[in-house]
Amino acid sequence: MTLTASFPSLRPSPCTNTSLPCESPTHYQYGVLYATLGLACLGFGGTRFTTATMGADQFDDPKSIGIYFNWYYCVMYVASAISSTAIIYVQDNVSWTLGFGITVATNLVALILFLSGMKFYRRMKPKGSPFTSIAQVIVAAVRKRRVSSRVGQVYNYDVDDKSSTAPSDSFRFLNRGALKIESDGPKSRSWSLSTVQEVEDLKTLIKIMPLWSSSVLLSGLVGMFNNFTILQALTMDRHLFGSSFKIPAASFLFFNTLATSISLLILDRLIHPMWRKLIGRPLTPLQQIGIGHVLNALALVASAIIEIQRLHVAKSHNLIGLNDGRTTIVPLAAMWLVVPLAILGTSEGFLFPGQILLYYQEFPTSLRGTSTAMISLLVAVGFYLSTGITSLIRKSTSWLMDDLNEGRLDIVYWMLAAIGLVNFGYFLICAKMFKHKLDKHDQSLDNVASS
Repeated sequence: MTLTASFPSLRPSPCTNTSLPCESPTHYQYGVLYATLGLACLGFGGTRFTTATMGADQFDDPKSIGIYFNWYYCVMYVASAISSTAIIYVQDNVSWTLGFGITVATNLVALILFLSGMKFYRRMKPKGSPFTSIAQVIVAAVRKRRVSSRVGQVYNYDVDDKSSTAPSDSFRFLNRGALKIESDGPKSRSWSLSTVQEVEDLKTLIKIMPLWSSSVLLSGLVGMFNNFTILQALTMDRHLFGSSFKIPAASFLFFNTLATSISLLILDRLIHPMWRKLIGRPLTPLQQIGIGHVLNALALVASAIIEIQRLHVAKSHNLIGLNDGRTTIVPLAAMWLVVPLAILGTSEGFLFPGQILLYYQEFPTSLRGTSTAMISLLVAVGFYLSTGITSLIRKSTSWLMDDLNEGRLDIVYWMLAAIGLVNFGYFLICAKMFKHKLDKHDQSLDNVASS
């Protein structure tokens, strides 16, 4: 990105009023841009949530793991706040080359810091792709679907597993994948024979997916909230407390990031110790996620109330029905939007550390590297879902108009809040039915996970 900002040949010529129609990028320029974005996606996927898992692997006790995840997200949100304000300010007001150059220098410093600790890290030895073992369990169970169950059946155990406990009764069909029959031969594991541990690992994934799915819709609501908040800000007075400084509409999301950072600090230094002292046990991941659900709905309610007031001010100033093709600015301070943004930021302070800790605890050991990436996946799916819901609302109602003063964004917020509460009920059902795993590796972690 620094090179594209530095060399004019890597980007189209600036578009001015005298150069209409604007010059389109060449295939070469498009290629450089897409390759750059592809590298950014690969780097993002290979660092952010892999770092979360690798950092947690350095600790043995659940309390330290929970504290690590809190600080991990705190640092991540603080960095996001800096990048969305200071870096963007440099790019807009000084130089895009300097703005991108600062990020290059930052990445180099981070790489040096990471490599300097190489000899101290505890590194888990890879045992092959965990997804292969999942596929093997399914294939082996399907192959043995006609094998009749009988007393005294022999199951295949991992060579490192000294236990002889039979597979659990849940999803009993999958137990056939670890069932030994004469045709299996001497191999301890294959596409026709899995181990009991592999079968139980797959069952754990199946059990946790309903909980994961309850957060997908929540992520979609957050995506819509962010988009609609920017639209609201564009139609309101964005001057900072009456000064001449005007806050860019998209920069209001900074208050969300700031609230998350502050809430994480308060949670780690104040709320969690007080909860442990008063209740006698730590705040569980499921409880953190549940609180996040409730706060998310409250943020939507707060936005609906602000939108009602915004429309009232627009009506009282005769700013509705002007039919000029654009939304007229309403004389209402956009700083009111900080209230729902702060509530949403606090919600994320509960949600993300709770989710990442839950997945890290409950996922099979071989899949813990994937467990922390589940948050990134649910955010991606949720944001795609938000686009679909927004399109559906625009096609079937008149609530979302190009002129926001002509629409009823407040009704949309009330509807999203209702959806959030229904989704919270779904989460409670999933949490009630969810059974935490308990095996010889995770008995200590279960003390934190149980609720």
